[in-house]
Formats: sequence, C-alpha cells, structure tokens
Amino acid sequence: MGILGRLREDIATARSHDPAARSRIEIVLAYSGLHAIWAHRLAHRMWQVTVLRLPARVLSQLVRFLTGIEIHPGATIGRRFFIDHGMGVVIGETAIVGDDVMLYHGVTLGGKAPRGAPRGAKRHPTLGDGVTVGAGAKVLGDIEVGSGSAIGANAVVTRGAPPHSLLVGIPAVAKPLSPATADAARGMHDWHVDFHI
Repeated sequence: MGILGRLREDIATARSHDPAARSRIEIVLAYSGLHAIWAHRLAHRMWQVTVLRLPARVLSQLVRFLTGIEIHPGATIGRRFFIDHGMGVVIGETAIVGDDVMLYHGVTLGGKAPRGAPRGAKRHPTLGDGVTVGAGAKVLGDIEVGSGSAIGANAVVTRGAPPHSLLVGIPAVAKPLSPATADAARGMHDWHVDFHI
C-alpha cells in the first residue's frame, strides 16, 4: 500500500472508531492521535537508520509536545491503529502493537526489564491484532496480550493473556471475553471500516 492509500486508511479508521467525526477534513486537522501516528511512521523509518536515531527521537519529542502523545520511534505499530483523545498516551521503545488496535487516553505501554538485562532487550508489551485498551490502563513489561482482547480502564496489566480475554483490575485478571462484551468494548461501528470514503 502506498503513502496515499495508508493515509486514506488511517482517516477511514478514525472515522469508523469515532462516531463524533463529522468529516475527513476535521479528522485530518483536529485528531491529535492521527497526527502522532503519522509522525511516528516517519520517526520509525528514521530510527531504522543508525545515524538518524537522534533526529528521530527529537521528532518524537516535538510530537509529544504538540499532541501530548509519546511514541518512541523504535516501537512497532500495525495498520489501522487508532488513539482516541490521546492525551497522556506513552508507547515504549520495544512495544509491538498489532493491526486494528485502539487505545484511549492515558494508556501506557511501559517497560519493565529484569535487573542486568542487556541494552536493547525487549521490555515493553506486545498487543495482538484487534486489542482495545481502556483509558488510563497500564500494560507493563515484555508480555503478550492476545488478539481480540479488551483491557479495562485503569487496569494494571503485568501478565500476558490469551486471545479474546477481558483484563480488569489492579493487578489485572484475565477472563474470557464474551462476544457481547467485545462489541461493547470496541463499539459496533468499529467492525466495518469503509476505506473508500
């Protein structure tokens, strides 16, 4: 998919996830989560070139200043990723975020490494495809949250969970996610994305 196709897909994703979105132009101009994602894509490409790592970090910090969303340029982000509201979101360097993931404001995908771990070791979470993370949730350490899972608002997740789990509480406890709960977590309007709007 080319750059314009990816931009259209991002705009369509924002529109499908936010029933308050009135137009594509509003999304392009006023959605800080989208701005942070677009800047991250550039910073991530820069991060792949060793001599551009410092400029990539500076870009990510500038975007943090402008949007309130901090995504380390080393983080790997999938397609159709959406950050709703966005303020206070932090995504660490070794985080991996699958396709069709949605985060609400105040989410941290944070690091937790054992003492003596080598520099550059994986220390941030992996979110499978279709995961929804509620406002204020903290997902910490090199853990994996399976595809189709939902993490409740303000949950503190320090252990991985299988696909289609509901994680709630401090510390979070994983339970099977029923289809009705999954629909409520993501909103029925999220399941059908028209990329040709």
